[in-house]
Amino acid sequence: MKKSDSALREVERGGGAPLQPWAGLSTATVSDALDRHGIAGQVIGVAPLSTSFRMVGRAYTVRMVPTSGLGGTVGDYIDDVPTGAVVVLDNEGRLDMTVWGDLLTLTAHTRGVAGTVIHGVCRDVNSSLRLGYPIFSRGVSMRTGKGRVRAEAFQVPVSLGATTVEPDALMLGDADGVIVVPQEMEERVLHTAGLIHEAEEHICAAVVNGASLAVAREQFGYHRLQQRRRS
Repeated sequence: MKKSDSALREVERGGGAPLQPWAGLSTATVSDALDRHGIAGQVIGVAPLSTSFRMVGRAYTVRMVPTSGLGGTVGDYIDDVPTGAVVVLDNEGRLDMTVWGDLLTLTAHTRGVAGTVIHGVCRDVNSSLRLGYPIFSRGVSMRTGKGRVRAEAFQVPVSLGATTVEPDALMLGDADGVIVVPQEMEERVLHTAGLIHEAEEHICAAVVNGASLAVAREQFGYHRLQQRRRS
């Protein structure tokens, strides 16, 4: 199977709903749907290495901690990550050491992992770009995390800044960043995102045909869809 920057890789596991319906939705549209339901699932400050990257999958979470002289591994866990999962690395936002590099990129790509999201930095960027393996991070740095941090826990709740990620949460990434959708809210968020997407398609068509944006938005109830639902 050919893998490229634009490839959408996905997995249906962990008891979650099928992921195919999310394939045509942007993170911007899903972000609006999350706002409507009062869910803070937007990951702030994490961006793709390439704007061509697109990612859908369920979270395989990893929590990193300082070694404190205990040693330990940074990346051997990759052999246990299921095909199609998204590796979510919580390195507490550290910018002075990386927890992801070319060997992890190659292994993840070869195993069909959907992508990697890092609350921290990565290195060996060219490997990700060459293979088309989606990485989303706070930045890049050459300095290794080996001997500085270690993987402490797996498939536990982790943080991407202010956003909490539970194991098997739905992860969606594209040029605009990363979205986290809690499993228990997937159906409702997907329904709302579909309505927003459809309304935007109608609005675009109306504007192209000469309508004003204000009239088109009013006609298709766009402002109502962006307002938070009353409980």
